[in-house]
Amino acid sequence: MFLEKIVTTKRREVEELRGQVSSSELERRISGLQACRGFERALRDGRNRPTGLIAEVKKASPSKGLIRADFDPVRLASAYAEAGADCISVLTDKDYFQGANDYLSAVREAVNVPLLRKDFTIDPLQVLEARVIGADAVLLIAAILKPSELKELKQLAQDVGLDVLVEVHDRRELETVLEQDATLVGINNRNLKTFVTDIKTTEELAAIVPNDRILVSESGISSRDDLEFVRKAGAQAVLIGEHFMRQPDVGQAVHDLMGERSMTRNF
Repeated sequence: MFLEKIVTTKRREVEELRGQVSSSELERRISGLQACRGFERALRDGRNRPTGLIAEVKKASPSKGLIRADFDPVRLASAYAEAGADCISVLTDKDYFQGANDYLSAVREAVNVPLLRKDFTIDPLQVLEARVIGADAVLLIAAILKPSELKELKQLAQDVGLDVLVEVHDRRELETVLEQDATLVGINNRNLKTFVTDIKTTEELAAIVPNDRILVSESGISSRDDLEFVRKAGAQAVLIGEHFMRQPDVGQAVHDLMGERSMTRNF
């Protein structure tokens, strides 16, 4: 399975990282950092539009290959921020998404919007690394983690000030995540086994998500109709990457899809 291949690569990357830096050194660096910008708070209390937006900086994907040839993460993120994205997701996976940690760090210097580190996090060292490179939140994917691992990584992230977006793909994963009191739940409409995308996945799973959780619909949203569909299904926010990355002007693409921003938020 392709997902297993990615996880195997991540295990190798973690071992390489372990040879470069220790947990104690990363913790020392974290102790000198400013507090994270509130990623979950931006989606819960400070949305610029009725539906919150996590706009993604994404160069390529395993299923689609190169998505944007003129890829400039800082320019793209700045356009997102100017257009009123509530949060920004930055791909840092190198082998499969052509991402980089440096992309996230550069974006952190350029914008004042909360950032999600989008990667395949399987080890505590990656959580600490995410905080050091400038993330305000991390993605934890239920499909690649045992419940005990998910609990450990979620707690560590919170301990160092990071918010956690926990991603699920089916009912079993969602039930596990809800049992662990995840407050920010992402429903990925893309099946990670087949890479087929269906926004009805959000509709099927949203019904069992308690109202006090923030529900994010991810993948496959490219039109006003799609946005309205997942909103009516119960999504308070959406994560959109590929659609925006394929538009010449990503800032205008945000306005075209999401509508004009309704408020100004200060951090």
